[in-house]
Order: sequence, then C-alpha cells, then structure tokens
Amino acid sequence: MRIQPRTPSSPASRPEHLDVVIVGAGLSGIGAACHLRKQCPNRTYAVLEGRHAIGGTWDLFRYPGIRSDSDMHTLGYGFRPWTSEKSIADGPSILEYLKATAREHGVEKHIRLGHRLKRASWSSADAKWTLEIELDGGERMTLSCNFLHMCSGYYRYDRGHRPEFPGSTRFRGRIVHPQEWREDVVYENQRVVVIGSGATAVSLVPELAKTAAHVTMLQRSPTYMVAVPERDRAAAWLRERLPQRLANRLVRWKNVIIGMLVFQLSKRRPRHMKRWLLQHVRQQLGAAYDVATHFKPRYNPWDQRMCLVRNGDLFEAIRKGVVSVVTDHVETFTDHGIRLRSGAEIEADLIVTATGLELLVLGGVEFIVDGRIVDLARTVTYKGMMFSDVPNLASSTGYTNASWTLKCDLTSAYVCRLLKHMEKHELAMCTPRFDDPSVETVTTMPLTSGYIQRSMHLLPKQGSKRPWRLYQNYALDLVALGAGPVQDGVMEFRAAAKRSAESVEPVSRLAVRRSRTPAVESGSHQYAPRT
Repeated sequence: MRIQPRTPSSPASRPEHLDVVIVGAGLSGIGAACHLRKQCPNRTYAVLEGRHAIGGTWDLFRYPGIRSDSDMHTLGYGFRPWTSEKSIADGPSILEYLKATAREHGVEKHIRLGHRLKRASWSSADAKWTLEIELDGGERMTLSCNFLHMCSGYYRYDRGHRPEFPGSTRFRGRIVHPQEWREDVVYENQRVVVIGSGATAVSLVPELAKTAAHVTMLQRSPTYMVAVPERDRAAAWLRERLPQRLANRLVRWKNVIIGMLVFQLSKRRPRHMKRWLLQHVRQQLGAAYDVATHFKPRYNPWDQRMCLVRNGDLFEAIRKGVVSVVTDHVETFTDHGIRLRSGAEIEADLIVTATGLELLVLGGVEFIVDGRIVDLARTVTYKGMMFSDVPNLASSTGYTNASWTLKCDLTSAYVCRLLKHMEKHELAMCTPRFDDPSVETVTTMPLTSGYIQRSMHLLPKQGSKRPWRLYQNYALDLVALGAGPVQDGVMEFRAAAKRSAESVEPVSRLAVRRSRTPAVESGSHQYAPRT
C-alpha cells in the first residue's frame, strides 16, 4: 500500500478544516476510520500518523516471534472477521490484515503519514479544534476539525522501558530492547539472556531458542502462563457446518465468553484459579520441575495480564533444555554476562531487555481548552472514551483483560452515534460534565503491572458508578455503548454559536453549570469549567 504524505499548506493560506480528525493509523485508528466511513459517509476526515507506515504496534515491533497476545477472532474487527486458520497470529499476518482492511474499506487515501500531532487547542466560540502538526525536519502546519478522535495507543513509540542496570557499559556483547530490534541483531549460535517474563519475552524466547546456542529467561518474579493452540478447532468445525457470517459471530462470542469467564473466576475464586494454572504448568513441564519457584507469582491471577504460550512452545523449549528460566535479581552486568544477587553468573553474547513499555497518555499531545491547559490526570473518563469537561474529544483504548479491539470497536461505533445525534439536532459541542458529588474517583487501571504503576500519576481517573466507571466487561459495554441513550443527563450539548438563542431548543442540559471538579493548575493557566 502506497500512501503519500500531504504537504503543508502555505502560511498565507487558510488552514484546512475537516469534520473529524483521527490520530493514529494502527489497529484502533484504522478501525475508527472504517466505522466513520460506513456510518457517517458525509463527514470529511483524515487519519494522522506520526510514523511513515501504518500498522502501529504491528509495524513498529520487528523482533523474532512477535504475535498476538489475544485470539484474532476478538482482536480482529467485528466488521471484518478474521478468517485465517491461525487464531494466535504472527505479527506480519496481522499487519497485512490491517493494510487489507484499510485498502478494502477505502480509508488508505485519507491517511497522512509523517504527521505528528503536538498540540490541540479547542475554541468554544468557534466549536472547533486547531491542531498543530509536526512534519519531518521540524516543520509545522495546522489543521482544524470539529471532533478529535485519539487512536494513538497507550505507550511511547520512540523508546521502551529499560531500567538502569549497573555495569551495563562493561558488557562486551550487544544489548537490545525488543522495541528497537533490527535485522542486524545476531542471535544464531549465541548465548542469549532475555530479561523479563511478560508477553514479549514469552513469544521471543522460544523463537530465539530455535537457532541460538542457549536462551535464558531471567525474571525477577514469575508470571501466570497458559498454553493455547494457535488454531481454533471449534472455529474450523463451525465454519465447515454453518454459514460464514453466523460461524464468525459464534466464534467471536465463544472467545468473548471464555475470556470473561476466566477473568471472573480469577477475581471471585482466585485460589481455585491459581491452583488450576499451576497444575497446568506442571502438566507441561513435569513433576520434577520447580514450578513453585519459576511459575508461581506472588499476586493473584489477573492482577496482572496473563500470558498465552502459543502451542506451549516455551514449555517445549524448556523440556528440551534449550531454554532455562532463572528467577533472581540483576546485581550487575559484567564483561561477559550478568552477575545475580544470589552470586550466580550467566554468560551471554546478547542481552535482550524485554523490560516493558513506557506509557504515553493520548500520544503526549498537549490539550488546551479555551486557553487553559488540560491536565488529563485530573479528568474523569466518561464511558471509558471521553474526558470530563473536555469537549468533542474521544479516545479509543482497549480492555486490560480482553482483546484491545473489542472496546475500540464499541468506542468507534459510539462516536459515530454521537456525531449523527449532533448532526440531527444541529449541535456543535458535546462535553461530559462531572458534577455529581456522590461519585468517588479511583484509578483507571487496577492492574499491578510495572508499566502501569510507573505511570499511574499520569492517567485519568474513573468514577464509582456509571457513566464514569470502567467495567472492563464487553457484554456490559455492548449494552451501554450500543443501546444506551446519547442524552444521558451527563453529556452536555450546545448548538453552534452562530444560531440565535430563540432558535435553539434545549436538547440535554444546554444551560451550563459550574462543575464540582476541582480546578487544575498548569503553569500560568488554570483549567476549570466555565459558567
């Protein structure tokens, strides 16, 4: 697919205006564009992508063995079912699926590569966002739009999280983070140490072990893991016997229900689920293996994400002796490897720091509303997709306990419902107002994963009840976002300023009330709802 980057407008020319701007051309951004094109075909839009390729995660990460950490029947789009035999798919297959979706749904021509959004400024008087966009070489241009849909993911693309390891400059071999993997990384016949035990390490380690001399997975603490087949036999059985559309829906719902069941059992019966998971690992590795040391986490199931082991390949590599698991802390890097706190040393030619991601809220964009800088950490999420007292802004963020796309599909469909409602009633602004004193605020992401805990202070909050609460439950969100009213007594709508007061009928709390959300200071600005 060839997508030509747009050139900036002349400084003297008027900035281009669009109805909707989508930021990010990855899994959620392409999906949002497809929803918009189908449900709101009269809207003008563009998809801004800071990099020079579409695909997001699936184009950025190039390490060996990269694959989905959710089944593709739910990670794929509801409007374009995944039909491959492999339910746990490799990265290149997923990237091709995204490119084909953009091509077939006619959105590729709306993607503007090399356009990185830096600042978005909202004017209530004009009912529009003015976007400052950085191009290659630092040149900037501006666009304006009525509605902004952020689909930029949740982590930094320019670097991953790498702790400061003592002595790392002494190591004579190569150190690489999976996010920075390149084709010149040599691991064949090498002694490799992979630091980490999350989804990246679990997919990377068995792939490296196919040609490396030996691979050691070094972890500070274990992770819950479960072996899953890459091919869904039930899906194949249903597709042989039922119409394709019906079979796809049944497979998708089967996997949704299984995922919800596992999560609920983990939360309601953690001891039973822990016992089952550990017994599963023992069956994979044999009674003699020290499962208690290397595969028994200190936390309960689904306090952090659970790792899927495709076809049990990691367990197989351990049984063959080509992979070792070491549970210990790094004391220092040495000339030829790593010395551990226990005093043991691991020799290595290559060290891979699969130590996680760095979160970046809404792509690191600076948001300004009527001249006041928005501190997103002081906002409260509305239906998991908008932010208190911030007009005409939505964000697609996936579930922490299920496939990313399940929630993003619902969010994109709801944005289209919202846009159609505003068009029908000739409205220009929609703003969630958090002014219910009975609603308490808590953290948005309850997981104890390190990458979340490191950035907790940057994340928006959630409320204790609807529509401010995140249920992390697809069935509940399907009802709330798919069938729930747009006019819910919380979303405030305003007509365009150019219309006279006599011609505007209140649609939903058009009289603005001062929010009880505390003001947020940021530099010389203060962001608080206006009277």
